[in-house]
Amino acid sequence: MRDWQVERRKRTRHLIELGGLVVKSGVVELTGDDRAVIYGALLWMANKLRSGESEQARGLWKAKGTQAFEEGRHE
Repeated sequence: MRDWQVERRKRTRHLIELGGLVVKSGVVELTGDDRAVIYGALLWMANKLRSGESEQARGLWKAKGTQAFEEGRHE
């Protein structure tokens, strides 16, 4: 397989995994699959990570995500 094909498959797998997290979180169901709402929430999150509250937000979100993974659940 060519290098570009390997890289493309890696990228595709990565994107599928990220999409799975969005679904697992319950966001798709809670928003009625409204892509504008989901994208807006992700933009809000990105802005929070660029702000002075970045470390606090990252710590909180990581703790919640780690706990959910360990419990095998979503919220």
